[in-house]
Amino acid sequence: MKEEREFFDAGRLAWRPAAGSPGVTERVLSAGPDPVTELTRLARWAPGLDTSAAGVIRHPYVEEVYLLEGELEDLTLGRTFSAGHYASRPPGMPHGPYRTATGAVMLEIRHPAP
Repeated sequence: MKEEREFFDAGRLAWRPAAGSPGVTERVLSAGPDPVTELTRLARWAPGLDTSAAGVIRHPYVEEVYLLEGELEDLTLGRTFSAGHYASRPPGMPHGPYRTATGAVMLEIRHPAP
């Protein structure tokens, strides 16, 4: 279960490098005992970030993503998504790779697989 957090100013959290994700910084809003599979964060992708080298992405957890700022180009789909776009992905769903010219900020929520 995620930690209990009452309303707080998330803007006061420092952006820190996201482990294993060069070019991504994060503000962790809430995490569970296993922060890989149980996490709510703001993720900021640097302008020019390209995840092509990593190939298609799959996770062992449910992932929800809501784009708050900027845009992401999905290189597999050949589409660009901008602020207001949302994705919900079950465990193992292939997605990406991505590129962003402008950078992007997104709300990401992870849940353990059922």
